[in-house]
Amino acid sequence: MKKYHTIKNIRFEEKALLLNIDGTNYKFPLKLISDKLSNAQPDELSNFIISPSGYGIHWPLLDEDISIDGLLKIKSASKPLRKRTSFSK
Repeated sequence: MKKYHTIKNIRFEEKALLLNIDGTNYKFPLKLISDKLSNAQPDELSNFIISPSGYGIHWPLLDEDISIDGLLKIKSASKPLRKRTSFSK
C-alpha cells in the first residue's frame, strides 16, 4: 500500500485541529474545514481513525471524513496529470 502522508499528534484546542503531517505541525480552524467537526462534542472529536495509507481521517461517530491533501490544498498525487493541447483553427 502506498503511503500518502504520515499523520501524528492529532489533537483539538480552541476549536482548531492540530496535527503533524509529514514532520510539519499544522493548525486548522474547525469552522473552515467541517461544520460537523466544528459543532462536535469532545468525545466525538476524540474518536477518529487515521487511514492506513495516511490519505485521510475518519470520525465514525460523526460520519465525517477529511483528506489530508484537501487540508493542505494539494492535488492528489494518485491522479494522473492530463496533458493539455491547444488546437488552432
